[in-house]
Amino acid sequence: MKEKKIRVSLPLTRGPSAFIPEKEVMQANSLNERTHLLVEEYSTSGRLDNITQVMSLHTQYLESFLRSQFYMLRMDGPLPLPYRHYIAIMAAARHQCSYLINMHVNEFLKTGGIPEWLNGLEYVPQRLKNLNEINKLLAHRPWLVSKEHIQKLVKTGENNWSLPELVHAVVLLAHYHALASFVFGSGINPERDLDTSNGYRLISVNNFCVCDLANDNNIENASLTTNNFRITDSLSELEALMDRMKRLQEEKEDEEASQEEMDTRFEKEKTESLLVVAEAFNDEIVSTADISRYVEDPGFGYKDFARRGEEHLPTFRAQDYTWENHGFSLVNRLYSDIGHLLDEKFRMVYNLTYNTMATHEDVDTTMLRRALFNYVHCMYGIRYDDYDYGEVNQLLERSLKVYIKTVTCYPERTTKRMYDGYWRQFKHSEKASISFFKCAVLLYSNKEN
Repeated sequence: MKEKKIRVSLPLTRGPSAFIPEKEVMQANSLNERTHLLVEEYSTSGRLDNITQVMSLHTQYLESFLRSQFYMLRMDGPLPLPYRHYIAIMAAARHQCSYLINMHVNEFLKTGGIPEWLNGLEYVPQRLKNLNEINKLLAHRPWLVSKEHIQKLVKTGENNWSLPELVHAVVLLAHYHALASFVFGSGINPERDLDTSNGYRLISVNNFCVCDLANDNNIENASLTTNNFRITDSLSELEALMDRMKRLQEEKEDEEASQEEMDTRFEKEKTESLLVVAEAFNDEIVSTADISRYVEDPGFGYKDFARRGEEHLPTFRAQDYTWENHGFSLVNRLYSDIGHLLDEKFRMVYNLTYNTMATHEDVDTTMLRRALFNYVHCMYGIRYDDYDYGEVNQLLERSLKVYIKTVTCYPERTTKRMYDGYWRQFKHSEKASISFFKCAVLLYSNKEN
């Protein structure tokens, strides 16, 4: 058997991440032969890139991620290979993620893409342009996706999309919106030695991209200096969190909250989420021309799901449309086998635990993981009727909420100070796993089909 050689990327600064010490990532990679085997089998670039190196802190999740991504990009499916990479570029551009744009410009050309398309959206076929609306909604305000958006795409004459093609496109869009959050949330450094096909120039990293994350981009983040959760001793912070988890579990066993009380707590959490981060972002990020060429309506961004004083939008009750009962079968029917791969990835995210919290072992982390998962979904107005949202305020400190909301809703604004500001006693592998939780948007796109 011919031995394959895996190239390891050389970042512009030391290590694959600006947030996580190089030695921790390198140690995980050197100890784990499974990572190299996975790259050989499933990497579309044949390289141990910076995303893979950081994600290898969780090898089980990495395997699920690489398998599903390889299937979307390389295996038989409704869309031609160049279309797949161009859609990835369009999705990454919504969050100004130069890292992913560069990666897929390269792959687009390698798979036979027409170089002229890389001059901007005005050079691509109309049917690709027609994805702009659903791309921006899924990236920033997925609750606005409606049946009419889907119908418009599948009923536009010669430029229409078949349902299988559209499912493939939406899965790609959602995947790369979420991956952009991981790139920024984990401080992924640019690749130093990324090859280019046909001599096409790579995008320079813009002011708010990864190489400046360690410098905080000169943002004065008022949210991080709040007095709401001022604990100077990180060890005390950890012990306090574990005590709250224990107390909440005991209270839950003694007496369950009424449905009316749970309704009130959800509305309170949804309202309080409006106050997180927003005051820190008074400026506007200006895209470079290299990125804006792939973006239509660049001023369109995240807007809180239920702003005070505005028309009330209905909460999306997760029980009314579930991935298990509805989304899985729909996606699998229209795009064979991707449902199984996505289901595996979703379950992996929800159940990912090593039963540890920092230095403590044999800890049941279910309550904390569910609070994290449900808080991310709360950003998009998704509610779980059987969950007591009072737990979110008890378990998630304000600095953690700032980080979660930024990574979920404004990933390009994530900074090292935000990353360093929460869970100071936890391992980097535990902190990095938070960036996996952004998978809610597929619920919105599939419920309208």
